[in-house]
Amino acid sequence: MEQRTIARLGRAVSVIGLGTWQLGADWGEVSEEDAHAVLDAAVDHGVTFFDTADVYGDGRSERFCGELRRRHPEVFVATKMGRRVEQVPENYNRRSFLEWNDRSRTNLGMERLDLVQLHCPPDAVYDDNDVFRALDEMVEDGRIAAYGVSVETCEQALKAIARPGVATVQIILNCFRLKPLEQVLPAARQAGVGIIARVPLASGLLSGRYDEHTTFGPDDHRNFNRRGEAFDVGETFSGVPYEVGVRAARELKQLLDPGVTLPRFALRWILDQDGVSTVIPGARNAEQVRQNTSAASLPPLREEQLAGVRDVYDRLIREHVHARW
Repeated sequence: MEQRTIARLGRAVSVIGLGTWQLGADWGEVSEEDAHAVLDAAVDHGVTFFDTADVYGDGRSERFCGELRRRHPEVFVATKMGRRVEQVPENYNRRSFLEWNDRSRTNLGMERLDLVQLHCPPDAVYDDNDVFRALDEMVEDGRIAAYGVSVETCEQALKAIARPGVATVQIILNCFRLKPLEQVLPAARQAGVGIIARVPLASGLLSGRYDEHTTFGPDDHRNFNRRGEAFDVGETFSGVPYEVGVRAARELKQLLDPGVTLPRFALRWILDQDGVSTVIPGARNAEQVRQNTSAASLPPLREEQLAGVRDVYDRLIREHVHARW
């Protein structure tokens, strides 16, 4: 597995990581046995970067990642904090950070966490010097090795990159979300900030397996958050109306080489974007891990394929997402 160095983090990470939201909640039930199988398969296929959050299953995902870390101390575990409370700026303060950090350290079984990311905080947080001063102090105190921000919008990403202590920015980047290519990735490259690409398959739309008749369970965010009822709608299908996404995915299939699936193509597209450090697809079983990680071995996409993605985006997707995020 190719490794890419994140300058502000001071280490390299696998270009394909593993997002572990599925192992916590909001994607339907994943058994403990299946969760361990997914994590072990990821290690077996060269994954060194694992992304979790304190809110995924109220700590369930963190605990799984902590167990993995004890078995494989060489892996890197990034977690997030801030979504277990009301999303108002005043909740983002040193006292809250210490409380959240203590809980994550317990869940993960780690004295010093590798990377802690603010979990899509409100806009005002990015302008609050006290927030980033508190995070700097947590690094100095040995509670965390580094910190980053998971963002919803490109504007938030640029503000985070401008903060000298921010090591990474996590942002939605996929064939249906091209706006970060314009300013965010160039700014991150120049600053040495790592870009963690999340929602790479647009909540499964870019798997190519869904059609107009696909249904999702009541405990799946692809059912209960289609209009942003529970959290930002951009986290579900990348904010693309479901039927539009199904049509766009069908058109993208016309760009595939023989033997290449749409998910592998979509992941390879992300890896080909200059400035991406790692992409974190989720998985519900070991076979999905194998398929996802195999995208790293594909050759770079050809110019006509890259142009084809842009064409589909401009014709079908842009009007729904570009101005919003």
